[in-house]
Amino acid sequence: MKIHAIQTGTVQVKRHQQVGKGKGIMRLLNVLFGKEWSDPLPIYAWLIEHPEGLILVDTGETAQVHSPGYFISGHPYFEYAVRLEVKPEDEIDQQLIKLGFTAKDVDTVVLTHLHTDHAGGLHHFAHCAIYATNAEYEAAKGKLGLLNGYPSHRWPDWFNPTFINLKDRGQGPFSEVEFLTKATDVMIVPTPGHTAHHVSVLVVTDEVSYLLAGDTSYSQDLLLDGVVDGVSANVDQAVATLAAIKAYARLHPTVYLPSHDPDAAARLMQNSVLPVSP
Repeated sequence: MKIHAIQTGTVQVKRHQQVGKGKGIMRLLNVLFGKEWSDPLPIYAWLIEHPEGLILVDTGETAQVHSPGYFISGHPYFEYAVRLEVKPEDEIDQQLIKLGFTAKDVDTVVLTHLHTDHAGGLHHFAHCAIYATNAEYEAAKGKLGLLNGYPSHRWPDWFNPTFINLKDRGQGPFSEVEFLTKATDVMIVPTPGHTAHHVSVLVVTDEVSYLLAGDTSYSQDLLLDGVVDGVSANVDQAVATLAAIKAYARLHPTVYLPSHDPDAAARLMQNSVLPVSP
């Protein structure tokens, strides 16, 4: 089994999106109107080469974000708080070719959540099962979803995800999981916070576990410090998720791989585990 980090362009966000500031609505206002920008951050998707097939976690962003009308005109977040840079050659289908695969070789796609930088490449995967939570899908649909930053009006017409069915499997701090492999070594786990129904993918080997963590935090350091981002609607829920990740890593050496951490690909190559005390 092998995991590949696949970068599909870059994103810049406000510093207060990475590190939330204030309470309630002020957290979002600080995201929108903060002056300080992050450096360009990677937009990672993750490919798992498994004996049972290829599993892709998130689909990255699409170069279509640069097309007029891709986002709702005048939406404050996309107007003031995010800068995306994605070239056609950055898209997930082209990146898979560089690894010796095509998009049609992928058997399963898991979406940690439905924000555009995680679901922007959906149109390449009409042929395979695509997993998402029912609640995330419902939250992203319609006018309310568009207002909340989900460009669901750009979903492919055929998009009809397989809904994740989490069951209590006794996986320590992640008690509810859905196994993606018969070998039970790749599973979906709940990690709510960044969105209310966010999930991550846990890959378990004899030596270490790998948590393909979506937007649970913007970096490993922020996870270790228990810092919640500025767009998590429920701060307590996000704090609990960060604590669960660290609790799991105390029981099982874990390589932590969030989607926008510039150091994530290097940690994957080095098998560098999360430094938490037993």
